[in-house]
Amino acid sequence: MNEQHNPEIVAFIDRLAETGSNYRMEEMENLYTEDLGFLVLTEDGTIARFSKTEMFAEFRARRDTGERPLSTEKRILHIEEQGDEATAVLYRRMSDSASPAFHELRLRRVNGDWRVSGETVLPWPELATVKGFLPPREH
Repeated sequence: MNEQHNPEIVAFIDRLAETGSNYRMEEMENLYTEDLGFLVLTEDGTIARFSKTEMFAEFRARRDTGERPLSTEKRILHIEEQGDEATAVLYRRMSDSASPAFHELRLRRVNGDWRVSGETVLPWPELATVKGFLPPREH
């Protein structure tokens, strides 16, 4: 299926990946809402929630200690718009030494510009083992 995505949102996602991967903090400030909720599945199966301040502190620390830029590798799987809100689902890999991840970006248009208001990061599934979220019908 060759789905056409809103080019404005695609450009925003490209800018988001490029800016964040290079730790450009001042530029990143304008790409996220103040009420950002960043959710990550932890190793013990719980969800850790980080605020914009907490997430930015991690990226700032990486920049300040001289970490290499992250990879911008991504694949947009789906974008769904609802007025001034949108949800984008991505395959994303930050580095060869990091696992690929499933990212859900919750976007909100603020003063005409898209911003991330929420993000959920989950492990990328081993596709050969994916069976679906519902069991097969029995009847």
